[in-house]
Amino acid sequence: MNRFVKFVALCALLFAVACTEKPEATSPDGRIAVRVEVDNDGAARYSVTVGDKVVIAPSLLGIITREGDFTKFKIAGLHRTSHDEEWFSPWGENKRHVNRYNELAVELSDANGVNNTLTVRFRIFDDGIAFRYELNEPDSLTVMDELTEFRFAEDGTSWSIAGNFETYELPYRELPLSAVEDANTPFTFRTESGIFCSLHEAALYDYPEMTLRRTDDGNGLISALAPLPDGVKAHISGTFTTPWRTIQICDRAVDLINSSLILNLNEPSKIEDTSWIRPQKYIGVWWGMHLGTQTWIMGPRHGATTENGVRHIDFAAANNIDGVLFEGWNCGWENWGGDQHFDYVVPYADFDLEYIASYAREKGVQLWMHNETGGNIPEYEAEMERAMKRYAELGVHTLKTGYAGGFKGGYLHHSQYGVQHYQRVVELAAKYHIMVDVHEPIKATGIRRTWPNMMTREGARGMEWNAWSEGNSSEYLCTLPFVRLLGGPMDYTPGVFDIDYSTAKADKGRLKWNGDNEHCCIKTTLARQIANWVIIYSPLQMACDLIENYDGHPAFAFFRDYDADCDLSRALQGEIGDYIVIMRRAGDRYFLGAGTNSEARTIEQPLDFLDKGTNYTATIYCDDIASSEPEDYVILSREVTADDTLTLELLPDGGAAVTFIPLQHS
Repeated sequence: MNRFVKFVALCALLFAVACTEKPEATSPDGRIAVRVEVDNDGAARYSVTVGDKVVIAPSLLGIITREGDFTKFKIAGLHRTSHDEEWFSPWGENKRHVNRYNELAVELSDANGVNNTLTVRFRIFDDGIAFRYELNEPDSLTVMDELTEFRFAEDGTSWSIAGNFETYELPYRELPLSAVEDANTPFTFRTESGIFCSLHEAALYDYPEMTLRRTDDGNGLISALAPLPDGVKAHISGTFTTPWRTIQICDRAVDLINSSLILNLNEPSKIEDTSWIRPQKYIGVWWGMHLGTQTWIMGPRHGATTENGVRHIDFAAANNIDGVLFEGWNCGWENWGGDQHFDYVVPYADFDLEYIASYAREKGVQLWMHNETGGNIPEYEAEMERAMKRYAELGVHTLKTGYAGGFKGGYLHHSQYGVQHYQRVVELAAKYHIMVDVHEPIKATGIRRTWPNMMTREGARGMEWNAWSEGNSSEYLCTLPFVRLLGGPMDYTPGVFDIDYSTAKADKGRLKWNGDNEHCCIKTTLARQIANWVIIYSPLQMACDLIENYDGHPAFAFFRDYDADCDLSRALQGEIGDYIVIMRRAGDRYFLGAGTNSEARTIEQPLDFLDKGTNYTATIYCDDIASSEPEDYVILSREVTADDTLTLELLPDGGAAVTFIPLQHS
């Protein structure tokens, strides 16, 4: 047999092997498996098993475009690879990350012979799976729908907000999986077998967000993309990759929090020099506006005045606080309530921006600027470079943006139009060395790895809801880390110390919150307010209360000691909606936050996360269990080591916060 014949025979053998190879792959530890199948009608489906348990039953894959459907296939090829790396981020809950997975790329060709091809790329980690669609067509495409399904093999309990293309500021619902009609992501659930999972997406850049709605047959959830005004979901190039569709999978609820899966699915940083990107603690002219004691507009109660600015800068400098935020500093707030027009450079007459910027530099305090757009995207995009250039000239490196209003032209916040806008802001800010904090944002999907100046965002009910609504319950606060925070950091703006301004105290001469709303108060103990600085992670962490409520307050020592620049974080114990305990390390100091729901709870927490052989001074800020007043607390101090166990007694809606400082530093 000559060489050519041997070569042809070898190719035929390899082709036969490829055709018989099963389209499946497992996680590096072998525990999680993904399988792909194409039925006789050409429908492609994937399934996920954990050990011997099916978690995701065969679920449909595919995309519908105006130019042609990617829905009927035959398997044309399989490609496998493995990856194992260690990478480091300039900031984060953790700075060291392990990115280890097995990959299976399934090439699907059109079963109808139209030459449409689609690759579905799966990555299987030890803590979950992800997949995305990859197109390589000669012409641009118009996406009309996505057929991605998540069919649950058994019922379970879920925690989520309702599906909404405009806001994430919605209450959590605890529902059976079988009762969910629609939801946003992260969508967290526990199967009847006790497996914890969360559905989300990663690397959302140029595509609408994915929400979930019940399938027509009621047996699972299907992707529902935020539309453009004409009903189109997305305009994409022919060569395009969608965001990753993700399923985190863990045995314990807290391990969902400890996962780096979402970050690992994003590309490395596009910012070469990240030395200017630094976590910080901040205060601001903000809370008084929500209370109604101050205003955004210029007048007798204007918050952002030169005098008030100096007062806040002085307080920050005296209390180891890095930055000061000013809202309502710029002209245009009097237009609120209709077609908003702001000037992003010109301050109100009673706010001397040049002087404030100079004074902050002199005191070593970072100045934060705020840009509220009111949803007027065309106006903001026309002005934002002028504004950012001016801020850079003033030495401003942090910008808070807001989108509290409907977008012009019928565009939705979470549509492709909105996603593209939010990304333009991040990239332009990087050009001027500006870190970004976004309110009314697109949800966090891990792009902070690629654009690490995208520091934090809101994207859920934050502190302000306590000022003018029924407020955020302790159950809500015990759910937040297991759902919203799985996407990324949140600017919740924690830390109110004066926790009851209700009408019940009006006879004591105290101000009422926005009128006679007796429900307007913080619904936790003061100790839990302190613990939230640790529990609700943000690299830009705020002490949000009026500074006069902190001045001279013994418990504020925790915030002075706290370091927002974490090196390591771990969720130690907790159950969704019930309680949570989280540890963070910054340098050689450790910080712990614990919180419970409306039930009193005693937590036994081993301190084995501390460094062996080192003695620490533990300063414990905890509920006063002998008191029924939520504002009462005690501060305890003791010497501990990694061999000790800390007992924390929490009142209903209560909490505890602890600093661990090596003894030689105390």
